[in-house]
Amino acid sequence: MSPLPKLSLKSLQPTASNLLKVWGVLQQVPKGGVLFGRLIGRMAAYTGSVRPEVVVLEKGHAVVRIQDTAKVRNHLKSVHAVALMNLGEAVTGVAMLVSVPDDARGIVTRLEMDYLKKARGPITGECFCDPPQTSEKTRYEVVGELKDASGEVVAKVKAHWLIGPK
Repeated sequence: MSPLPKLSLKSLQPTASNLLKVWGVLQQVPKGGVLFGRLIGRMAAYTGSVRPEVVVLEKGHAVVRIQDTAKVRNHLKSVHAVALMNLGEAVTGVAMLVSVPDDARGIVTRLEMDYLKKARGPITGECFCDPPQTSEKTRYEVVGELKDASGEVVAKVKAHWLIGPK
C-alpha cells in the first residue's frame, strides 16, 4: 500500500493544514520538494513557470529554490528580475499560507523587491513570518531573502498581504 494519499487538485483545498499534510508526505519521497513545487505551480500557474522546489516548509518558515536555467535567464546571463520576483512571491506566499488559520485566506496586494547583485546559479529564497492567528480582515507584511549558492543575498522581497475570512 502506498503511503501517498489519493490527491486531486479539485479536492485539495489550499488550507494551511492540507498543505502541511501534503508536504509531510512529499518531503519523505525522492524529489518530494520538486513535486510539491509543481503542485504549487498548478494552484498558481505563473509560480510554476520558474519550477520552484520547496526545501523547507513549516508554520512561519519556508525555503524555496529555483535553478538557473535558460528559461529564467535574461540577456546578461543572470536570473531575470521577474523570475526573482516570482521566487520571492512563492517563498513568502507558502510561508504565509501554511501559517494562517484554515478559515482564513490571503492575497498579495503589493510586492516589493530590492535587487542587490546579479543572481547566478541556483537561487534559494527563505522567509520567516509570524502571521496573524485570526481570520479577521487585516494587513500584514512578510519579508524574505534570496541568496545565491555562496550564501550572498542577491535580492530582498517584501510582500504585503491582505488576510481575511473565506
